[in-house]
Amino acid sequence: MSIVVKSVCKALERIAPLRLAESWDKVGLIIESPVPSLTTAVLEETLKVPTALVITYHPPLFQPITSLTLANPLQASLLKLSTAGTSVFCPHSSLDTTWGGINDWLAEGVMGPQKATGKVDILGEVKGEAGGAGRIVTLDEPIPIEELVQRVKKHLLLSQVDVGRPLVQKSIKSVAICAGAGGSLLSGVDADVYLTGEMQHHDVLGAVARGRYVMLCGHTNTERGYLPILAKKLSDALSELVRDESPDGLSPEERIEIGKYQLDIHISEEDRHPLDRM
Repeated sequence: MSIVVKSVCKALERIAPLRLAESWDKVGLIIESPVPSLTTAVLEETLKVPTALVITYHPPLFQPITSLTLANPLQASLLKLSTAGTSVFCPHSSLDTTWGGINDWLAEGVMGPQKATGKVDILGEVKGEAGGAGRIVTLDEPIPIEELVQRVKKHLLLSQVDVGRPLVQKSIKSVAICAGAGGSLLSGVDADVYLTGEMQHHDVLGAVARGRYVMLCGHTNTERGYLPILAKKLSDALSELVRDESPDGLSPEERIEIGKYQLDIHISEEDRHPLDRM
């Protein structure tokens, strides 16, 4: 493994330990390139910039496969990255779960720019002191659904979101949060609002019938805005790794070697929501 890839993988493990990932998830180093790197993020953009490692939030390989061929567009992208010398790493649900990760970032949007008083608790399985699957925000003072919608749209830089309303309207005191697709995690949770990217149709109907608001923001819209925060965390973690002399860090020789590199973290400019509203 190249020193750059090894260092970035160690830094990402400090940000979002892979042990926090859901049992069904496919996370970690997906492709380790055997040759010096040449490339970056969305494939066409990637191949223009010399890059050691692409960090892709969603697993590019999720279901078992029996072959890798150029006939499949996604597999072709992975093969081209490997040929160009670019490794691929996926943090996915470990980044949702960890404290300071994507779900906590969404919770900040619920609290609002003025950081309204309240508390944030883990929703779902608690995974030690490192975090848990979702979050539930309990506000000290209730707010109307319209204000919550405006807070979330501002935080996610969206012009509109989809909102399911119960028959009896009420003020909002609690919001259950799950980045991406939150139907299974949010099901049956006692909260005024379910905030996620997407839910199945019947899950939405069931939640609304039980008196919940449902706010759907688009799957990737609940994740993409976190990328600048992740880039800053990764930059800081890499800097710390160079100085770290503990047994959990790099060896003295590796610290000298990685110190020779000027590592730039580039956020893809081509990555976007796959659907347009027309």
